[in-house]
Amino acid sequence: MRTTTRNKANLAIACGAILLIAGNCTAQDENAKSTAEPQKYFHLDFVVKQLEGEKVIGARHYSATTAVGQKGEIRAGNKVPIQTGSAAGLTFVDVGVNIDCTAAKEIEGSLPLSVFAEISSVAVSSNPPLIRQTKWSSNVIVPIGKPTVIFSSDDLATKGQTQLELTATPVGVGAGGVPR
Repeated sequence: MRTTTRNKANLAIACGAILLIAGNCTAQDENAKSTAEPQKYFHLDFVVKQLEGEKVIGARHYSATTAVGQKGEIRAGNKVPIQTGSAAGLTFVDVGVNIDCTAAKEIEGSLPLSVFAEISSVAVSSNPPLIRQTKWSSNVIVPIGKPTVIFSSDDLATKGQTQLELTATPVGVGAGGVPR
């Protein structure tokens, strides 16, 4: 009977050790969850500006809210019919604004992120239609809360200039991690 009592005691000690280790693992897992930072969100306000000299002659605003580390996309535009010589007769071309943002990460009051922007339009005075297009793609750093010109280029046909300005503003997070 001594052997059975000793075996029961050893089994009880082993079970106790397993429960103690499992309890510590669970506590560590809960601590890791509670100390992890909540998801951060930013409102990204893009302004496409048309300038002649120093004067802004047109501006369009495009906005999106995105989470740090997630992809954000803005699509705004039209399909323009263009006459072709084929039997079908028409081809449709997408024109407008496409902006993609990825890899945003807040660092010391700034927001580094990767931005791809494509802006296209149809020149109204040409036949067949002339499609004007500007594309930019780069990793940029913008100070949080401050409007910053991230891309700029001269218009090839005029003395004008096109700029893309970005303002990144932190967004509060409500219950369940949903931006408000």
